[in-house]
Amino acid sequence: MPKRNAPAGLARGTLAHSRASVSEAELKLLMEAIYVQYSYDFRDYAGASQKRRLLQAMAHFECPTMEALQALVLKDATLFMELLQYLTIPVSEMFRDPAFFLTLRQQVLPVLQTYPSLKIWIAGCSTGEEVYSLAILLREEGLLERSLIYATDINPVSLDKARRGIFPLGGIKSHTANYQQAGGTRAFSDYYTAAYDAAIFDPSLCTNVIFSDHSLATDSVFSEMQLVLCRNVLIYFNKTLQNRALGLFHESLGHRGFMALGSKESIEFSAYGTHFESLDKPARLFRKLTPAPVRVS
Repeated sequence: MPKRNAPAGLARGTLAHSRASVSEAELKLLMEAIYVQYSYDFRDYAGASQKRRLLQAMAHFECPTMEALQALVLKDATLFMELLQYLTIPVSEMFRDPAFFLTLRQQVLPVLQTYPSLKIWIAGCSTGEEVYSLAILLREEGLLERSLIYATDINPVSLDKARRGIFPLGGIKSHTANYQQAGGTRAFSDYYTAAYDAAIFDPSLCTNVIFSDHSLATDSVFSEMQLVLCRNVLIYFNKTLQNRALGLFHESLGHRGFMALGSKESIEFSAYGTHFESLDKPARLFRKLTPAPVRVS
């Protein structure tokens, strides 16, 4: 990508945030333009979070105004994909919140053991750390071979990283600690090979994983699931989009299916708060309620 010259007196990437700002009107115009031009729908994402990320993007692209940023990314699809890395926050961690994975292992997987086959949806899978974490968990509990995992995200760069299963070796120490706290039954090193400052994870973990583009803002349900994981995604949505996503999860889950959200996410004040029961509140694990029978008078 050709270098863009910074304004006089400013080094690349140091455009002062104190001089830059993002108004509500500018935010709405940009998100509408992105939707029309590229069909990515960020119109119902949380505004405060979007503004912070756009300020970072303005510094990166050396754009003094939102108008300049919009003009830049709308005329160049390559630069838009670069902006997408700011808008989607592709950051994750293996066995993130290990207490959640321990609860999943102890309370949910024993129930799923009774099913002849499983379909699992990881919505917003980012760069794949959670996909490999779940695959390891399923393998240790004897469920991986009869599970089909749909790992979806709107960011093609993140999905490509997830498919490759190669992660920085520098994070392995914390990943190993998380794995152990999550009740891991083997040496974490059994699941990867270290080479060139990277950890290359066993490809067989993803034999039954389908990585696919899917937007919670615009796409629909595509299969019946026994377990849905969407952790640390809804916090970036406004109320309208949160309800849409929860509706998709509710519709996709089979009879008494399980749903997992992030540690700071809840369904309590959503349109679907009465459609699930809390299985474990700290772990944000829920189970779909059976509809009450219709009484005929």
